[in-house]
Amino acid sequence: MNRVLTNSEPRVWAALQDPANAHLLDYVTEDPFGAHVFPGNVEGYGVDDFLDDLTDQLVGTAPIHLWSYIPTCAYKCRFCQYPVVLVKGGRNEQKLTQWVDWNIREAELWLQRVPELATAPVGEFNVFGGTPSLLPEKDIRRLLDFYRENFGFTDDTTIRFEGDPSTFTPAKLETLRELGCTKLSSGVQSFDDDVLRECGREHSAQMCVDFVRNAQAAGFEWVSIDLMYGLLDQTVDSVKRDLDVVLENEITAVVCTKLHLKSYAETRTGVAGEQPAPWQLPQYREKLVKDGHFWPTLQEQYRMREVLTDGLRAAGYTEHPTMYFARDGLGPEKWKSIMVDQDKQEAEVAIGLGGSSSCRASEAITDVNWKNYAQAVDEGRVPLGSATGFDAAAQEARAVKMALSTLQPLRADLHSALYGSSLHESPWREKFGSLAERGLVSVDAGGVTLTEDGEVLVEAIINTEL
Repeated sequence: MNRVLTNSEPRVWAALQDPANAHLLDYVTEDPFGAHVFPGNVEGYGVDDFLDDLTDQLVGTAPIHLWSYIPTCAYKCRFCQYPVVLVKGGRNEQKLTQWVDWNIREAELWLQRVPELATAPVGEFNVFGGTPSLLPEKDIRRLLDFYRENFGFTDDTTIRFEGDPSTFTPAKLETLRELGCTKLSSGVQSFDDDVLRECGREHSAQMCVDFVRNAQAAGFEWVSIDLMYGLLDQTVDSVKRDLDVVLENEITAVVCTKLHLKSYAETRTGVAGEQPAPWQLPQYREKLVKDGHFWPTLQEQYRMREVLTDGLRAAGYTEHPTMYFARDGLGPEKWKSIMVDQDKQEAEVAIGLGGSSSCRASEAITDVNWKNYAQAVDEGRVPLGSATGFDAAAQEARAVKMALSTLQPLRADLHSALYGSSLHESPWREKFGSLAERGLVSVDAGGVTLTEDGEVLVEAIINTEL
């Protein structure tokens, strides 16, 4: 396979070569990504402890983020670490219906254990996966009707539905519009057919474009896609073409994600399933290289990120939080804003296999083993598999990390009002002072602002220094 290496260094490269930033270079070289998941630090925290914390926070809550996670997929991508259940063969519809049954039953168990969920206002409700767009239309209708009738949906609640671009048929689009969905998300990943094929994706680039255009024609106000960079055989020029397609089709929002192969279970940057992704296996990766394939270098990955960031910002997109882009006037992503903005940081409840739920004091993850999950639901137990808590210092640090991930200035007055401490006193004075000396943030009386290099490296800064 022919490959042309880029000769252009990314702008952040000078900062990464600074010996004072060696730990940041080590972090990004080791492959974790993140800044959106902040695990607790109190081990031995019980599931009931989390549910009690959630109850306490919901008593006076602002809008929360509510997930319904449907783990079914027709195939598994070669990079996917998430807990998914394959539904192929003649019993597809029965299996899909069963997962809706379990999801609704689990939701009922949450409502019984945390009655405040019934009235907590829902800011955004997301049906994610997996590939929930595989569901038969009758099950989509049953699922959405249940949540609307049993949770705190208001006139301001937005409903988002995720799926594979090839599965959003005109009939399903019509059903979703009828049921009040205004937002669609799809994991396009790339508009390069060769890259898609190596990922194991079973759709073409043209199917992705068709999805966007059909959704726009059907009247959806928000059509979001996921793009990935750092993929097998992907080049900077390929990513430039991805950007061109986004701009040509005036896509509402784009989430850009670096390929991440280090285990989520180790890095806690996501919820991992029980089996590693094929690309995580060293022997698999080595064989691909021997067969003539290539993995983009770290420099190339940052050039890809730079191409996307520069191009989207120049075209009128706002980045908030990091690598989540929405057309100016439409962002930030509502559900991310609910969770990470400095003045919000409200609870999220994720119902379904492997869901990640959190409140200010603790977090919990639903069981990722589907048999254990199903047994718990059938026995009438909320199927949470683990929980961790945040002590007082960790709650404050988590708030700072979340706020920085928005790329908005970290306000000293808000921090003082929320935590009774100052960003200009220890330990923050020393932490941000060091970052300022290295040109990664600027500090003034108003608070802390990331520089350009700081924005690019925010994940590494958050996870190694704060």
